[in-house]
Amino acid sequence: MPPDAPDWLDSARDAVRSASLGPRAEHRGVVEEIGDGVAIISGLRDVRLDEVLRFQGGQVGFARVLDPDLIGCVLLDAATDVEAGDAVFGTGEVVQVPVGETLLGRIVDPLGRPLDGKGAIETDTHLPVERPAPSIIERDLVTEPVQTGMVALDTLFALGRGQRELIVGDHSTGKTTLAIDAVIAQRDSEMICVYVAIGQKTSSVRRAIDALQAQGAFDRCIVLVAGSASAPGLQWIAPYAGMTMAEYFRDKGQHALIVIDDLSKHAATHREIALLTRQSPGREAYPGDVFYIHARLLERAAKLSKARGGGSLTALPIAETDAGNLSAYIPTNLISITDGQIVLDAALFHQGQKPAIDVGLSVSRVGGKTQAPVLRAAAGTLRLDYAQFLELEVFTRFGGMPEGRVRDQLKRGERIRAVLRQPQHAPLRLTDEVALLLAVQSGLLDPLPLEAVTAFRTDLPTALDRDVPEVMRAIDDTGALDADARATLMDAMSRLAASLTPAEPAP
Repeated sequence: MPPDAPDWLDSARDAVRSASLGPRAEHRGVVEEIGDGVAIISGLRDVRLDEVLRFQGGQVGFARVLDPDLIGCVLLDAATDVEAGDAVFGTGEVVQVPVGETLLGRIVDPLGRPLDGKGAIETDTHLPVERPAPSIIERDLVTEPVQTGMVALDTLFALGRGQRELIVGDHSTGKTTLAIDAVIAQRDSEMICVYVAIGQKTSSVRRAIDALQAQGAFDRCIVLVAGSASAPGLQWIAPYAGMTMAEYFRDKGQHALIVIDDLSKHAATHREIALLTRQSPGREAYPGDVFYIHARLLERAAKLSKARGGGSLTALPIAETDAGNLSAYIPTNLISITDGQIVLDAALFHQGQKPAIDVGLSVSRVGGKTQAPVLRAAAGTLRLDYAQFLELEVFTRFGGMPEGRVRDQLKRGERIRAVLRQPQHAPLRLTDEVALLLAVQSGLLDPLPLEAVTAFRTDLPTALDRDVPEVMRAIDDTGALDADARATLMDAMSRLAASLTPAEPAP
C-alpha cells in the first residue's frame, strides 16, 4: 500500500460524509416528435420561453412555443442523433453568447463558437441574445455622420450613428457589396463592425470575408455566419446574437456598425419554424409576430445619451425583393421599422450604374442633420439638379434638339451621374468627396468627355495629396473649407482637369 493511503482514505471518508443523500428534483421531459430541426417535447411544465434545453445526446435547443401539454423546441445542433423517446432536461438559462474584445478579428457561429480555425475564444462575459432596447430617455439625437466612402450615399442619403437604414433590392443588385463597402470605409474611423450572414451561400460569405480582410480593418470586425446548411435555430438567433455582440461595445461608449444580411431569409426561417411548431399562419403563411421579431431587433440600434456613455449602434439590415416589388410583406414591414431605405434598381445595375441606387425611391429620414457640414456645403443643389436631369433625359428621348439651357443641364447631369458611379471596395475619404462635389458643382467637369470624368475621379486623391496636402489636413482637422483653401483646391483640380482635356485638333 502506498505511503499516502491513509490521507486518501481520510479524504474519501470526508467526501462520503459530506455527500447529500435523498431525492433530488430534476426537470426532465421526453421527445414526442422530431423532424426538420424542431422537436415536440412533453413533460417539462416549468420551462420558460427561450430557455435552453439539453438532450440526452448532448445536443441543445431552445423553447420557442409553450403549449399547455407540449413544448416546441428549436434545435441549435444537428438533429441526426435525436430520436423520439429521448430524454430532455431543462437548464433554467436562456440562450447566451460570448461578448468582448476577444471576438474582434474572428469568424464565429451564432453561439460564439469559432469557425476560422484560430482556436477557442476566451471570454468571461456572456449576454442573452434577447435584450430589451434602450428606452426613449436613454437615447440621444442622431447627429454624428457615418462616412461610407460612397459619394451617392454620403451626399444624397447621409447615414448617422444610431440610425437604422434598410438596403433593399432584387437578387444580385449589389446589396451586400454596398454594405461591405460601408464596413470597409470604417478602416479610417474607430467604429467596430459586425457582419451577420444568414442563410447565405458559402461562396458569397467567403467573398465578403476576403474583401474585409483585404481592404478593411478586419481586426475591428466580427463576422457571424449562419449559413444555408446551418440548423434553422442557428439562423433564427443569428441577428439577435450579432446585435448582442455589437451592443457590448455600444454600452462601453464606443461606436458600432452592424450589417444583417439578410432579414428576408431570416423571416423565411421564422416562417419555417412557426409552421413546424404548428403556429397559426397569416399573410403569405408568415405567423402574426413576424413584424414584432424584426421590430424588437432593430429597435436595439440607438445613439445613447451621455449619461449612458454616448455610444452608438448603427444598423444596416438588408432585404430582398422580387421583381422590384417594394410592397411585398417583409419589405414593407422593414421599411416601416427603419429610418429610411436605400433602394437598388436592377435596371440601373444592368446599365452599369453602380451602386445602382434609385434616387427617387431611396430616402434617409435623418438626412442632412447627420451630414458633415463641409460636405453639405459642397453638395449644394446636387440632388435637385440630378432629379431634374433624370426627368429631362426622359423627355429628350422623344426627339428634337434641346435648347441651350436644357443642353447645359443635360451635360451637367451626365457628369453628376458619372461622379456617382463608383467601383466596389474603393471608398473615398471625406476630403476626396468634398473636392469631387466642388468640381462637378462649379462646372469644372462640364468640358471633359465622360471617359475623362471617370479618370478625373480616379486620379483625384493622388493629385490632392501631392499638390495640396495642407488643404486636405485642414478639412480633416477643422471640418470646414474657407475661401482661400477653396481657391487653392479649385486651382489644383483645374490643373488636373486640364491634363485630362483632349487637345484641340490643328486647323
